[in-house]
Amino acid sequence: MKIYLLLLAGLFMTSTLFAQKIQVVDQLTGEPVGAVAIYNKKKQKSTYTDINGYADISAFDFYELIYFQDVAYVTYRATKEEIEESNFKVQLPPKSEEMNPVVVSVSKFEQRKQDIPQSIISTSKEEIVFQNPQTSADLLQQTGQVYIQKSQQGGGSPLIRGFSTNRLLITVDGVRMNTAIFRGGNLQNVISIDPLSVERTEVILGPGSVVYGSDAIGGVMNFFTQTPKFTSTKTTELSGNSLLRYATANDEKTAHLDFNYSTDKFASATSISINNFGDLKMGSHGPDDYLRNRYTIRRDNQDIVIDNPDPEVQVPTGFDQLNLLQKFSYRPSLSWRFDLGLIYTATSDFSRYDALTRFRESGNPRNSEWYYGPQKWLMVNAKAQHRGDGKWYDKMIITQAYQKFDEGRNTRNFRSTDLFENDERVDALSTAIDFERRDRENNALFYGLEYLHNKVTSDGSVRNIETGEEREAPTRYPDGSTWQSMAAYASYQWKIKSNLTLQTGARYNYIWIDADFDDQFFEFPFEEATVRTGALTGAIGATYLPDPSWELRANLSTAFRAPNIDDIGKIFDPSPGTVVVPNPDLESEYSYNTEVGVKKRVTERLTIDGAGYFTILKDALVARDFQLNGQDEVLYQGELSQVQAIQNSERSEIYGFELGVDYQWSDQWRLYGHYTWLDGVQEEEDGSEVAVRHVAPAFGDAHLVYDQNKWKVDAYTIFNGQFDFDELAPEQQDRDYLYASDANGNPYSPSWYTLNLRTQYQFTNSLSAIATLENITDQRYRTYSSGIAAAGRNLIMALNYTF
Repeated sequence: MKIYLLLLAGLFMTSTLFAQKIQVVDQLTGEPVGAVAIYNKKKQKSTYTDINGYADISAFDFYELIYFQDVAYVTYRATKEEIEESNFKVQLPPKSEEMNPVVVSVSKFEQRKQDIPQSIISTSKEEIVFQNPQTSADLLQQTGQVYIQKSQQGGGSPLIRGFSTNRLLITVDGVRMNTAIFRGGNLQNVISIDPLSVERTEVILGPGSVVYGSDAIGGVMNFFTQTPKFTSTKTTELSGNSLLRYATANDEKTAHLDFNYSTDKFASATSISINNFGDLKMGSHGPDDYLRNRYTIRRDNQDIVIDNPDPEVQVPTGFDQLNLLQKFSYRPSLSWRFDLGLIYTATSDFSRYDALTRFRESGNPRNSEWYYGPQKWLMVNAKAQHRGDGKWYDKMIITQAYQKFDEGRNTRNFRSTDLFENDERVDALSTAIDFERRDRENNALFYGLEYLHNKVTSDGSVRNIETGEEREAPTRYPDGSTWQSMAAYASYQWKIKSNLTLQTGARYNYIWIDADFDDQFFEFPFEEATVRTGALTGAIGATYLPDPSWELRANLSTAFRAPNIDDIGKIFDPSPGTVVVPNPDLESEYSYNTEVGVKKRVTERLTIDGAGYFTILKDALVARDFQLNGQDEVLYQGELSQVQAIQNSERSEIYGFELGVDYQWSDQWRLYGHYTWLDGVQEEEDGSEVAVRHVAPAFGDAHLVYDQNKWKVDAYTIFNGQFDFDELAPEQQDRDYLYASDANGNPYSPSWYTLNLRTQYQFTNSLSAIATLENITDQRYRTYSSGIAAAGRNLIMALNYTF
């Protein structure tokens, strides 16, 4: 009997000891939290969680309060009894985003923002819902630190620190969106990302080539879409959100639905958005140069020009868009997680508005039609995450993705029956494996491998719109061309002291391009292009916190962009009377960058944040005059055009500073804003210096926010400086159709501002309404280098229901 009782006691003690091993996780993400301090009230007993969030609390009494403390989380307390009732799992609530944000964009793994020497802009889901952007381009613009150019309503090309398009990198859920045909001209691909499915954005201001490779010269825009959420217990949950929105300036009608199905091991997320945008109406007070006084229609098989009954309505600019997202997540154990995601977006045809506003000396328009064919994007993304034992890695992420991009360009000259059609498709494969390894001192090693493969399919044809007869025409790109990249990188974060962190890294990239040129329409002096090039980039930076009120950061880095298919093989007309032809003799362009930043908490309520930067771009890839078989001009789509080609120029310099102010003068009132100034010069072949094309005028915003109980109100202004004629880049000086005219008849970009009011009211825990009145004073303006005027006075109304 005694032996039996002893065995029972032993079993009881063993089970009790086993039960006293707990795990600490992030309340929002479910991720384990290492190095959490655990102690009792008198701090006589203490321990720490290991790298996987586990800790043994057998030293603590059953009913005494146990405290859990970490700098990134709100201190949590509970008794053993309460922890046992929670299935031996402690969920720590993160501190507010403003106090101690965590970002993943710099290393692909979680890092505290204050440990990163680069400037990062983060936008949370809560902020996105309140801002209620119509497109992801608008979402970026509302950060106040990303400039957006638009050539048509179905577009939005970000400009960051004087760089744009293929010198900026876009990633979605960690997968590179840039393809081999991302061009140096303005891009509209960012609108394929549905802002209503985005949970968080992180924008790196400045280079990111160490982790992301080619194209990440001016910045990296990371979009993290809706992620399936697991339950913390063995229950099944279904939750969701729906939204209806209407806007007056473009007669926008949007419907959105998303929902999440979850268990403790399996979860699913679904998102659907349907957008319908009508023709966009500009403001009433501003340059008459922007008015749409006449436009072309086809009547009785003939193109005619008619007067616009309302010149403020920009005809034609409307389009439709469909956005679908489906994700599945499976978590068989604490060590493994598997994710599968599918994103599909498609637009209707949408007009290249700025091309339709160009007129010849005769007074007739150059084009009757210029529109993009349906822009489609499909991404299938599979990920496997594993938590290691710390020998080689603590966390590993394997990513395999396939993307398919379809886009088309269709142009027809005024009173011509020939419609030129170019259709492009890119099949993009990417494979990446990334590792994170941390030690007890919170030092971290990040390293990984990446392989990318792009295949470009390009078709060209001419169709007679009256007879339907089709014939072949030049393709925009060499059909069947390929672009490949292989890379390895490593980055190390060293916590030298509790207030001093050093981060350094390096990456080697090897890129090869193969393209065959068809000489059916042009006699090229070459038959193929074979590019083989390598690039070594590096970065080193530090953050220093001399006291809790100061943050100092500095970094040096290099970045690069290798030539792509668009650079070496494109045939297109960037402006009337100009044609860009292939040039296989190109080299990578490199940037050398420095940045210094400071953040000062002046008082408990006032914070000032600033950064200054300087960038040198060598061997910049730019379009310049060229000769094809000794000829300066060739016939292209029925017009004699000046020949140009992408070439390596000498050198560009870009410099500027950014300033942010945040004043929380009470629990309800907050005042904040941003100001950005930059400038740059580009060295020409003759040694002269000219303005850099994608350097934007000074710009910024200011917000006064009231937030209490069910009400949130944001009164804000957006403002923009002026570029005179002599401050425009040479290629912009020749595009008077984009700009207003000064007193001498020269194009210039006027300054502008808008006054706006955004409100949100929470009727119940489930139902809320958002109303925004943009451009209250009805200003007529265009952002720099844009071919379409922004919305005039615009009332945006949305109802949001959560279930």
